[in-house]
Parts: sequence; structure tokens; C-alpha cells
Amino acid sequence: MLLAIDVGNTTTVIGVFDGDRLVGDWSVSTDVSKTADEYGVLLRSLFAETVPRDAVDGICMSCVVPPVLGVLEEMSRRIFSVHPLTIGPGIKTGLSILYDNPREVGADRIVNAVAGVEEYGAPLVIVDFGTATTFCAISANAEYLGGVIVPGMNISLQALFQRAAKLPRVEFIKPPTVITRDTVSAIQAGLIYGYTDLVDGIVRRVKAELPGDPKVIGTGGLVEIIAAESKTIEHVDKLLTLKGLRLIYAKNRP
Repeated sequence: MLLAIDVGNTTTVIGVFDGDRLVGDWSVSTDVSKTADEYGVLLRSLFAETVPRDAVDGICMSCVVPPVLGVLEEMSRRIFSVHPLTIGPGIKTGLSILYDNPREVGADRIVNAVAGVEEYGAPLVIVDFGTATTFCAISANAEYLGGVIVPGMNISLQALFQRAAKLPRVEFIKPPTVITRDTVSAIQAGLIYGYTDLVDGIVRRVKAELPGDPKVIGTGGLVEIIAAESKTIEHVDKLLTLKGLRLIYAKNRP
């Protein structure tokens, strides 16, 4: 079985594949203070009812938090006796990276692009709702052209709460109207409707510069909230990154 791990700034997504079948997936907080042994205990507890104890014989990881990467690589060797495949320079992806400096592209963005092209074809626009919200453009020839990065919804909400003394934290719930009559609903309207229009506006601009008729895929933890209101997101695929890790592992398997 393949253990796929995507480490984001806020959340780490974990999946286990038996061949091309996803047998379990979990989402946990990214914690730079955890040791290799602690991550091992966490994974064993998550696997308890789903994955046989010694079934993992391959590990593929993408990570945008450097302090966590070394810990997880050590965990892979100590707990599973597996040398992990880590997404980075030199890894076969099947994409042409046209970024000025390809090393600057986040590993998760490349993984998403690989899965997106495989699942939905190209050209393609991928919107990933994570700590940052990223927009990635892939040409009809499977070229990673670049994209856009904006602060994520959680960052925006946190900044508002920290900088405005009288404003409370709120849940990401859509109010019934844009014009609201209480502070909580007003913040929620700004977040949900404002962010939806931000996403739709950027997607339209990206599509205007991208030849062909690209599909638009949404992924990430908060995608369903915005996709329900968006006029541009055509497909929601919350498992896109895990699928990409499996595909890249297959291309690079020792």
C-alpha cells in the first residue's frame, strides 16, 4: 500500500492507496513540534481499523513546511522502514514547468496539476483553498504556466479579528442576504460573497489569458463553501492532491 502525505501550512492531509483505490483519508493539523515517533504513533492510531499494521510499502510526500519534512522522512524510515519519495526538483511529473524559477513552485501546486490533467484533461485552471488560495493555469500541452496567490479565507478572518478590536471571530456560514443587520452576519457576508467574487473574477481573468476552453477545478479544505456560490468552479475534488501523489509515485517508483 502507498501512504500519501500532503503537508500544508495549516493542515496535513493523509491518504492510503491500495493500487489506485483510496482506502482511507484523514486530515490533521500541521504541527512543527511533533517528533518522528509522535507522527508514527498518530499514523498508527489513524490506521487502526483501516490499514493492516505492516501493509505500507511505499510513501510519497509533498511538503511546504521545511521543518516538518525532515521529521516525516525520519518517521518513514523508523516506523515503516521505507525511504519516502519527496516531491521536488528532479521528480518526473509529466508536466513542463514554465515558471521563471521552477524551484519556487509549491510542491502541492505541481501535485494538483498532475492529478488535474489526468482526471480532467487540459487546459485547466485549478483553485486550491488552503492557507493561501492559489490559482494554477495548465495549458493544453500540459505546461504549468503559472498562476495567482491570494491570502486564504482563514488568514483574512484572522487578520480582521486581530486588527479590529470589537469584531468577533465567526463561522464560515453563508448569510441569506448580502445586506445584513448584525455584525456576525455582516462579516460572514463579506467573507463568503466577497471571496466568491474574488475567485470568480480571478478565474475569468486567467481564462482570458489561457488559450482553449479550460475546465475549472476547485480543491482544498474550504472549497465547498465557495463552490456552492461560484459561477466559475465546475468541479470540486477535495482529494486532488492525494490523487496526484499516487500518480507521481507511479511515475517515479523505484
